[in-house]
Amino acid sequence: MVRVRCAPVFDVIGKRRWFFLISAIATIPGFIFILLGPITNGAAGLQFSIDFTGGTNWEIQFADPTVTGSQIKSALVDQGVTDASVIATSGGFYEIRSRQVALPPPAATPSPSIAPSGAASPGASASAGASASPDASALPAAGASASPVASAAPSPSASSSPAPSASASPSASPAIGAGTTGPQLPTTGAFGKIATGLQKELGPIAAQRALSTVGPVISQELTQQAALLIVLGSIGILIWMTIRFHDVRFGATALVALVHDVLVLIGTFAILGTFFRVQIDALFVTAVLTVIGFSVHDTIVVFDRIRENRARHIGEPFDRIVNHSILQTFGRSINTSLTVIITLTALLLFGGAATSYFVLALLIGIISGTYSSIFNASPLLVVWHNWDDRRRGRVATTGRPARRSAS
Repeated sequence: MVRVRCAPVFDVIGKRRWFFLISAIATIPGFIFILLGPITNGAAGLQFSIDFTGGTNWEIQFADPTVTGSQIKSALVDQGVTDASVIATSGGFYEIRSRQVALPPPAATPSPSIAPSGAASPGASASAGASASPDASALPAAGASASPVASAAPSPSASSSPAPSASASPSASPAIGAGTTGPQLPTTGAFGKIATGLQKELGPIAAQRALSTVGPVISQELTQQAALLIVLGSIGILIWMTIRFHDVRFGATALVALVHDVLVLIGTFAILGTFFRVQIDALFVTAVLTVIGFSVHDTIVVFDRIRENRARHIGEPFDRIVNHSILQTFGRSINTSLTVIITLTALLLFGGAATSYFVLALLIGIISGTYSSIFNASPLLVVWHNWDDRRRGRVATTGRPARRSAS
């Protein structure tokens, strides 16, 4: 009897060892660099931003548009801030992240707005004369002919009254805070010295958009919440897929592919942090959770087709069913991933530096998620199925039929 079924175009399951080798090459170096972090006390491996370690975030714009990030970093080093990172953001602003620097107390911030009223109180006679001058000009106008003399007398006092206020205003609003938008530039304490030193080297600061500090307690809570979110999300995915496919092997292999994608993503940033001092922040946690969702979504598409083909082709070897299911969903997976990759590539090239590492994390994770769903999760399912058959004493259902003797 002649077989009508054609051989598969590409035997993904038959070459699964090669795909496992590629995954090992992609994950093992990154995993080594992840371990180097605690071993080297942060000198190598992942570099955490102030969101996780605590520190100060300062976003400013200089009046000179030719000032570069490297010049700002060099000026910060001269001020004793050696661990700061400088990132160019939108509108010509630069975001400076450094270790926690003591900010001035809240009472020192509104001092420029209180100064004019305080300057008026010592010169009560001048202000009284200024306030009395309209009354003096109004009363004679009501009924006396001697009003020109009276009205001429207050006019010099009125002209002399702005003189004290004009002399008081420069002292109340120093040059370091002139022209700023947003929070007032600090003038006292350690941060005031840093701001003064930057302006001496690079010129006046035209605007300030943000100034905040993150304490170690808040950063520790954020780290714990991020780890808890990833663990709970992974456990939830395992439980849901086990219930959905009525087989724990589907959920477990999907979880292995998910761990593969997370290791590739975190390991890549550990390598970038070691050689290029790239830091991870709260947006990186968002990228990891997004990658987890995308990876599982792509794996579910393949697994659902395996479940359907397994019911349709009863008695067919399991590895052939899986290979056929992969080829059926291959085009859909690649097209979906390419659409997202093209969009993320455009954002990476033209989206600005503020979101560049976030987009890069998404790009790496989606490429890894597409690969693991096709070349890792499904082949692992076949390996587990064959091992379970051998363990239970059944003949493994391989794609190559056993040869029967002529007798």
